[in-house]
Amino acid sequence: MDLKAVKTFHRIVALGGFNRAAEELNYAQSTVTMQIQKLESELGMRLIQRGKSFELTEAGRLFLEQSAHIVRDIEQLQDTMTELVAGEAGHVRFGVVEPIASYRLPHVLAGFLREYPHIRVSISIASSPVLSQQLQHGELDLAICSPPLLGTELYFEPLLTEHFVVLLPEQHPLNNKEIITMQDLRDHRLLITSADCPYRRKLEMILQEPGGPPLNTLEIGSMSALKFYVQSGIGAALVPLSVLHPEPAGTVIRPLQGNEVDMTCGLLCKSADYPPRLAAGRLYDTLKRNLPRSNSGPAGGVQYTQTALS
Repeated sequence: MDLKAVKTFHRIVALGGFNRAAEELNYAQSTVTMQIQKLESELGMRLIQRGKSFELTEAGRLFLEQSAHIVRDIEQLQDTMTELVAGEAGHVRFGVVEPIASYRLPHVLAGFLREYPHIRVSISIASSPVLSQQLQHGELDLAICSPPLLGTELYFEPLLTEHFVVLLPEQHPLNNKEIITMQDLRDHRLLITSADCPYRRKLEMILQEPGGPPLNTLEIGSMSALKFYVQSGIGAALVPLSVLHPEPAGTVIRPLQGNEVDMTCGLLCKSADYPPRLAAGRLYDTLKRNLPRSNSGPAGGVQYTQTALS
């Protein structure tokens, strides 16, 4: 059955005649007549009584009723496909690390969804290694995280730097220092994130002395939760400055000497999918415009393939 002829039939009924339908559809009247004749031939019954007055047959009334949802669905599908090609509809599977997921993304995403109400976004919050794996397995379209490992066939574009400060309980011995060094922290309990967190691995490499005593640490699985454990007086923590507005009650913020612990985060996708297109491309552009640019690291992006880095 020719769907174009079905739509023509519905316009004839809606407008009350062949001539008006032909004018609206920009067809010759003979074309409209041929479409209806072909449709009636395929169905084996007449749908419209020919004569001075316009009238549907019983079969025509039944066909009009039963085919209405088909016409609506086809028109909606055509609109959706047009929006998809224009990047104004679709589904983006997006991954993001903490604390960006909780402290930076909500405001940006709210504006994006207002601008593109027909784009659906699913958010996966996980560590950088997990997000990298999900991208490689085709489970995500785009992510914001730290740089991936070598040989992953992923493209990384630096976007922002998370600046870390030292958060202390009010009664902590280091509160009398204006600036805290990494050496100062070795003598006190330090709250750290989970073992697969790139920040945790970086911190341990900086703090751990070869042949020295083990660090006094307590593992907290969530970067965003660290400040609440500091509030309880359990220990000190290095946390992104972005999560400390307002300053948590019962704590003291101290700057950390140097920027060794600061972490660069950026947009990550498959190398073959860069630059992102369609709906993912719209989200990519919005994130680049509305998240602060990184002030460290290489300009532009980096393709994390074995060939590119060997």
